[in-house]
Amino acid sequence: MKAKLSLLLIFLTGQVFAQLTIKVNSIPANTPANADIHIAGSFQGWDPGDPNYILTNNGDGTYQIIITPPNGLIKYKFTRGSWATVEGNASGTFLPDREFNYTGGAVTEQVTILTWEDLGGGSGGGTAADNVFLLSDNFYMPQLDRYRKIWIYLPPDYDSSSKYYPVLYMHDGQNLFDKNTSFAGEWEVDESLNELFNQGNHGAIVVGIENGGAKRIDEYSPWYNQNYQAGGEGAQYVDFIVETLKPYIDQNYRTLPGPEFTCLFGSSLGGLISQYAIMKHQDVIGKAGVFSPAFWFNPEIFQHSVDIPKTEDLKIYLLAGMQEGNGSVVADVNQMESALLNNGFESEELNKAFHNDGQHSEWYWAREFPWAYLWLFDGMDFTSASEAEAGKIKLYPNPADTLLNLENLPELRKPSYRISGLNGQVYEKNRLNGNAINVSQLPSGTYVLNVFSKKEIVFTEKFVVK
Repeated sequence: MKAKLSLLLIFLTGQVFAQLTIKVNSIPANTPANADIHIAGSFQGWDPGDPNYILTNNGDGTYQIIITPPNGLIKYKFTRGSWATVEGNASGTFLPDREFNYTGGAVTEQVTILTWEDLGGGSGGGTAADNVFLLSDNFYMPQLDRYRKIWIYLPPDYDSSSKYYPVLYMHDGQNLFDKNTSFAGEWEVDESLNELFNQGNHGAIVVGIENGGAKRIDEYSPWYNQNYQAGGEGAQYVDFIVETLKPYIDQNYRTLPGPEFTCLFGSSLGGLISQYAIMKHQDVIGKAGVFSPAFWFNPEIFQHSVDIPKTEDLKIYLLAGMQEGNGSVVADVNQMESALLNNGFESEELNKAFHNDGQHSEWYWAREFPWAYLWLFDGMDFTSASEAEAGKIKLYPNPADTLLNLENLPELRKPSYRISGLNGQVYEKNRLNGNAINVSQLPSGTYVLNVFSKKEIVFTEKFVVK
């Protein structure tokens, strides 16, 4: 009877209320444990504690709710159950109503809760800025069957703009933002980027990956060191960044995903693994900050950087202090520079910096980080890239288990799609009806989706079936 009444109502009103998914990709680190997160808005009478509008905890640091608003502009905010616990801006103060123009259909709006007004900054104490968040305290690394804490820094205007941003993936994540989590001081990445933003810089997203503690040497070293009986898991760690973490970040945040906007950054063994990664994955990672690199631990890195042909435009910033290792780190950087120049690098693609007072220390890397960041992204037109990215076709969720959704899909002539394996084997060819594709019948693995307008390919992207 209810179904018949619903159909009758639709028939009489001529309106169909489709689904809008509002997904929160991260919440402030100081959010009380087990707190319910509510949404209040123009579609439900602005009730801050409505039990029917509590977001679902997805268990991976994200939250979401599906609502069925009428077409048009909706306004909303998040609370923890009352207006006294409403969300705030990056400084922990008043945040204007969020707005979204809903035009019908199955749509996902992805947002971030920056702070709570009653709790202040989102960093949860310490020295981290308010726009640093704990993305997950147990992000799964399938390539190594382990879990890691992941922090994320969002530019100050992330929640108040529609801009897209370059992304820095940085090792030793606990040392980047907060002296309370660091083991030898912090890089002050958040303070540096906030200051540059205030000076007119476009801004960047930073993803900090916690090191593995006792596993750090293994994960940051591509080759096994027989003398130290450690290392050898670097390839799997890099594959985690390229195959798992980066797709998640690109899916859930407004990123510029191309290699020219993707940078790895690390020091010591983190410099070693960054050098390894940029050569191995040139089609994904186009920039690297290689600080005080521990090339001595895996001298194979020099031949590796020669043997892999340079096929893409790359930029590498090499840094060493004159006081490091009695000059051995400087010598290693010079050797790496020569190897890269002999492998097709242009001189303007490399920047080598030495400092007489430079030491193997966080204070040194913190001081030099802004200069490396500015050089690596110098001359790039972020505004045009951001505007272009906003209009691109996007695929979500990725990884998927049931439906793949296509966002910003233009009107196509005789739309169709093809799903292939990485070996070229075609698994499915069909007409494209709507903006969703059912992939539940595919075995777990990685595939390539091609979308056609008539017989012309208009979109290609890899996706993973869980």
